[in-house]
Amino acid sequence: IRYSLYWGREYKITLTREATGGVIFNRAFLISQGGRLQTRKAFRNWYWSRANAIILPRVSRYANELGVTVAEAEIVDNRLRWGSCTAKNRIRLNWRLIKAPMSVIDYVIVHELAHLIEANHTPDFWNIVRAKLPGAEKSKAWLKAHGQLLEEEI
Repeated sequence: IRYSLYWGREYKITLTREATGGVIFNRAFLISQGGRLQTRKAFRNWYWSRANAIILPRVSRYANELGVTVAEAEIVDNRLRWGSCTAKNRIRLNWRLIKAPMSVIDYVIVHELAHLIEANHTPDFWNIVRAKLPGAEKSKAWLKAHGQLLEEEI
């Protein structure tokens, strides 16, 4: 039996011979059985679309709450970072975050947006993050302890 994460919870993966056209999620994952590479690609594409639909609007919400302007926010495939903020006010977030609990997703978003106010990890930076998300330390610890689970592929 295989499982995969979505919003920090494990859900069973069922492979089917029926042509579902990709991934169907309803408290479990239903995926058309194909070659391993085809199945991985379908799963990745599904996660990517969910990340775009769920994470990017949260970037706008938190940017408004923090009073910062984001030039561009996008979902990216980055193996080394959960998020990044460029000098040109561009926020990039790893698609794999959609597997994490919402509190962790929000932590990474706020962390990157806080860099638009305070570039470095100074005490002022961490005060901005904690003021917006009082549970930031817990989310940071979750990511450190469980981040490798987000990297797992089916």
